[in-house]
Order: sequence, then structure tokens, then C-alpha cells
Amino acid sequence: MKYLRKNISFQEVPNEISLAYEITGCDVGCKLCHSKELWDPSNGIVLTNEILIRDITKYKDLITTVLFLGGEWYESDLCEKLDIINKFTLKTCLYTGRNKISDTIKNKLTYVKLGPFIQHRGAITEKTTNQRFINTQTNEDLTHLFWSKK
Repeated sequence: MKYLRKNISFQEVPNEISLAYEITGCDVGCKLCHSKELWDPSNGIVLTNEILIRDITKYKDLITTVLFLGGEWYESDLCEKLDIINKFTLKTCLYTGRNKISDTIKNKLTYVKLGPFIQHRGAITEKTTNQRFINTQTNEDLTHLFWSKK
């Protein structure tokens, strides 16, 4: 499993500060994808357990969540990383363009954003979106947290 970029995000998971990894090798192929460079599995740096632990240790006083933007296509690698993160008692999140993920992955997550971007439905910030942001522990749909209060 490789990542192209990592950053600290304040907007991807509501009310959380996330260490976010953009995982390469995406096979979903959403139309109008804004990150097509993530499609190529040869792009990026291998996310070893050592790198993950180093990053978590470095940012542990700042972050509350570790977010994977993709990666469900590497199920065993992703699950291994989620197990490590859970030992640090951090929350976990996965963004996927798929409408469903395996129960194995879901059971290791705190949050999941499901669904491809469909232009006429809008992004998750629109009330018409097809995408859903779910608390996997309670099955509560938290999508409304992305909608602005105009």
C-alpha cells in the first residue's frame, strides 16, 4: 500500500483533526476525479508500519483521527494499519468512492464516507449528494455535518 501525500486536515472528518493519507492504486475510476494521479499503483511511497507509527507518534498531541483517502482495495494492508492505529486509541476514517466496504474493514473504523462523486448530485457538502458519512460504531448518518447552515 502506497501513499502519494499525507497532511493534517481539519475539514475531512467533522469535529476531528486528521492525519490523512492519500492512497494510490484506486480502481474506482470516478468520473471527474480530482486526483487521477491516485489511480496509478506505482505512484507514491510505501506506507510501512514503521512510517505509520512514526507519523502517529510525531502528531499524537495534535490529531484525533487517522484518515485514509482510499485503500480499501488493499484490504489486508489497510486492516493491519487500522489495528495499529486502534492501539493508539485514535479514531479511524476511510473515504471511498464505493457504496459499500467489507465488514472486516468497517469493524475497524470509526467513520466511513461512502459513495462516488456524481456531479449532478453534488459533493458531500450539498444536501442533494449521494455520498454518506457514517459513524460505523453507531450506524448514525452524519452527512448533515458537512452542510453549511445558510
